[in-house]
Amino acid sequence: MYKVAIIGPESTGKSTLARELAEQFKGTYVPEYAREYVERKGRKELTYDEVCEIAREQIRSIRPKDGLSSISEAVHQAKPVFFDTELIVTKVWLEYAFGKVPEWLVDAIKTYPMDLYLLTYPDIPWVPDPARYNGSQAMREELFDRYEEEVKATGVPYYVIRHDL
Repeated sequence: MYKVAIIGPESTGKSTLARELAEQFKGTYVPEYAREYVERKGRKELTYDEVCEIAREQIRSIRPKDGLSSISEAVHQAKPVFFDTELIVTKVWLEYAFGKVPEWLVDAIKTYPMDLYLLTYPDIPWVPDPARYNGSQAMREELFDRYEEEVKATGVPYYVIRHDL
């Protein structure tokens, strides 16, 4: 299984890119769990424990032995899996919003590495929706820089995706 994580600031085309890549390469698409969680809760404001709950679900989606059945199937068929967001985004959000990150999350990033990161640059307009927080361009660029630092620290190859406007 080849695992590709699409990460980046909000409203930079991650979901669209992940879905289209999965379709193009006949792989598996794993949707952003945080979005599902926020939509189910009906509010954007999350507690530290709720963000940790999101991280635990993200970990489950990465581990093929107990993850989503579509991921287990992808492992057996050697198909690529495209993750719409991943643990690094959750780690950065915990640092930004709460100033702390549980050690088990840091360990999980090392234990369940991706094979490739596609880091989306915030060069398209932010579009508000009920699950989004960070509309300012300065914030989007700050988060992009944090994500890039984290990805570099993993040693996993990555590409920055810029959009043709």
